[in-house]
Amino acid sequence: MMSSRERVTTALEHEEPDRVPLDLGGSPTTGMHVSTVYALRQALHLDPPGTPVKVIEPFQMLGEIAPDIQEALGVDVVGLSSKTNFFGFKNEDWKPWRLFDGTPVLVPGKFNTQPSKDGSIFMYPCGDPSADPCARMPKGGFYFDALDRQRRPIDWKNLDVKDNLEEFGSIANDELEFFRREAERLYFETDKAIFANFGGTSFGDIALVPGMSLREPKGIRGVKEWYMCHVRRPDFILKVFEAQFEIGLENLRRLYKAVGNRVTAIFVTGTDFGTQRGPAMSIATYRKLYKPFHKRVNDWVHENTSWKTFIHSCGSVEPLISEFIEAGFDVLNPVQTSAANMDPRMLKKKYGEKITFWGGGVDT
Repeated sequence: MMSSRERVTTALEHEEPDRVPLDLGGSPTTGMHVSTVYALRQALHLDPPGTPVKVIEPFQMLGEIAPDIQEALGVDVVGLSSKTNFFGFKNEDWKPWRLFDGTPVLVPGKFNTQPSKDGSIFMYPCGDPSADPCARMPKGGFYFDALDRQRRPIDWKNLDVKDNLEEFGSIANDELEFFRREAERLYFETDKAIFANFGGTSFGDIALVPGMSLREPKGIRGVKEWYMCHVRRPDFILKVFEAQFEIGLENLRRLYKAVGNRVTAIFVTGTDFGTQRGPAMSIATYRKLYKPFHKRVNDWVHENTSWKTFIHSCGSVEPLISEFIEAGFDVLNPVQTSAANMDPRMLKKKYGEKITFWGGGVDT
């Protein structure tokens, strides 16, 4: 019988493992909502009724997939992620909270929210209620949506690339040490494949563009304005991506020195390139703006490490899969079978020898 790490590695090498590997909670795009985690723990009789579950990713309100669930379900992957979340505060100093449906949870100490007049809930950057809210959970909702904080008129003639890079920078030494220690612990204390979520290389990820961790985001932060720039100001987008790439590559070099080949796969990008009916942009636009940077990241990883590279993209992306393969990605997630032209049998037959499909059907 294979170990979990062997099972995942075998599948990523396009060989037949003893069973299909299972990932649950290895990354922000392969997790489970905290209310479902709570219900699952109750169904498996892992907790007394009313025992809260930690929210380890508060933007999507994902629940902790603790070792006891991993063992109960046969999960083969464990995540290696920063303690700092999308909102810019750390997952620590846990305190009780309740979802709209009454599910008891634990949230980080700086998970500071305020109700609005319509019953929805506001979230704040870095947990600072004195700042303008950066996200909103609608009344009765289950997760947060980023708020458009493009408040200032954009000076189109004097755009500054640095304004859209404020959240990207050199990894701090204490963060680097955290990744080193945690990778070592997970490698020697578990037999699971380590899935690293280092961040910094998700070019144009619309979940990141609004700058939810920034108190006063500058630059182009509105979703509409950002996508319009793909057509009207592609040179600006390229300059942002080039600067982001240089920062991200230097961080990857330092991270590799810290964690080495204990990591099995890394999350490179979570930019969604698909809609329900087809790609969100033309193949020409992907080739011009995104593919060169994806290829440069993937090439460095493959030339310098044993890591496999992972792209997450929801929607109908079948026309782009060959582009992802040429860009050097080893893994595509999530395989949204509810979208057009995403039949899993067809995808496996057409692309299965060149890319690994990580994740099952997603009904969104």
